Amino acid sequence: NAASNAPRMLTSLAEAIDRGAQVVHVNPLREVAGTRTIVPHEILDMATFNSTPTSTMNLQVRPGGDLALVRGMAKVVFEASETDPTALDQDFLDRYTTGLDEYRAMVEATPWSELVEQAGLTEAEIRGAADVYLAAKRTVISWCLGVSQHQHGVDTVREIVNLLLLRGNVGRKGTGPSPVRGHSNVQGNRTCGINHKPTEEWLAKLDEVCGITSPREPGLDTVHTVAALHRGDLKVFLGMGGNFVRAAPDTKLTAEGMGRCELTVHVSTKLNRSHLTHGKEALILPCLGRTERDEQESGPQSISTEDAMSSVMLSLGSRKPASPHLLSEPEIIARLARAVMPASATPWEWYVGDYDRIRDVMAKALPGFEGFNELVRQKYGFRIPQPARERDFRTPSGKAEFSHADLPNVIPEEADVLVLQTMRSHDQWNTTIYSADDRYRGVRNIRELVFMNRRDMKERGIAEGDLVDIVATSRDGSVRSITAFRALEYDTPRGSAAGYFPEMNVLLGPDDYSRQSDQPLMKDIRVRIAKTA
Repeated sequence: NAASNAPRMLTSLAEAIDRGAQVVHVNPLREVAGTRTIVPHEILDMATFNSTPTSTMNLQVRPGGDLALVRGMAKVVFEASETDPTALDQDFLDRYTTGLDEYRAMVEATPWSELVEQAGLTEAEIRGAADVYLAAKRTVISWCLGVSQHQHGVDTVREIVNLLLLRGNVGRKGTGPSPVRGHSNVQGNRTCGINHKPTEEWLAKLDEVCGITSPREPGLDTVHTVAALHRGDLKVFLGMGGNFVRAAPDTKLTAEGMGRCELTVHVSTKLNRSHLTHGKEALILPCLGRTERDEQESGPQSISTEDAMSSVMLSLGSRKPASPHLLSEPEIIARLARAVMPASATPWEWYVGDYDRIRDVMAKALPGFEGFNELVRQKYGFRIPQPARERDFRTPSGKAEFSHADLPNVIPEEADVLVLQTMRSHDQWNTTIYSADDRYRGVRNIRELVFMNRRDMKERGIAEGDLVDIVATSRDGSVRSITAFRALEYDTPRGSAAGYFPEMNVLLGPDDYSRQSDQPLMKDIRVRIAKTA
């Protein structure tokens, strides 16, 4: 849902359609911005409430049915190749890929009845999407958490890449897979090594440049951090921004784990609920925001950020800091490092005096960052090299490898079980809730609600606005529930439901995460819904 999750994307979609592009939305929920929008900077349109199309086709797939949809499209592409030699980019496939024959055999052996059932779409709808794909000279497939937060999320992303490979839509201008990755800190952290399992090659280069010996023991991701906190294995929690307790699944379990820490430290620009859930000792370290002036020894400082398209740019704050006592995040980290390791040979204070010095070290340690300070000062910054864009595939075979994943069964065995997705409202940004309204979904002054299909409501004797109880059974066998939520009819596929996080976080247990990616299954919660007694 671009309107809520990537609002700046709406203008690009409207402009693409104006140029004649085909835009296909895939979403279990029929969302307003999936069809039309009023482009914010078009003053006349805003004044006259003139909306612009944002799609040329909408596919209301069942939750988790994306893999079946994409495989069905691949089936049509293979069928077309029997009579049309241009349906497959055979030259690209021969030169740059491996595993095509096995993939083709698997796709052709999958019956349409199974694809239709798992996708929740008709064969005609899947064929219609495939026809759009076959007619396009260039295709980009973009996805977000609706694909990722499933047990088989990694397999689905690989299937998306399979489909793109068939027509050479990787490594050509205007083509490729395009995950919507969110905040600049998400991208930049991974690029700069904030990874619980960095490669030996990456660590060895860092050690060589910085004159240190990095630990080789793998760290913990969010899911396993929550478990370790609850066991009492972690004694210190330090968070750089964020609202860990509210963002993580099972808020209560996470909060209990935080309370077992000896020390919790939050480096933040503003207060949030996690600050109220702390260990035996707690610190809140307020820091400069990105829009505030950061003055250091060498003068005003710029920080470098990476966007969703891997472009790195400088960001210079211009606002007067909220307090003269605020420190920047780099300075807080440097002071912590010096306090913990007073004899450290790393020149922490020198780095903070001029952030260019940090970037000079990054230029030596990070591949693709050579000449960092010069590149980032170009008008639009620079784009980090991505080998696959140059058709340089860093795999054991040296080629793009087709995935051969089994088609998952995404339909619950029990007829009374629904698949619940959690999501944000329009007036919400991550865990920050600005109001209890959800303008695009026609909701005012309520968040304790569940959106349901009309027929599912009727089968359960639930009327519009009734209070309902929602019960989930976690993988570990524990039963979790929320009570007195308001049921509202919404255009969502039969067998599915949706509601807001973090209100529904309690329905997810610590064991409810994908074994492929460690992503919490926030789009695949199996629930039973009944009227509140």
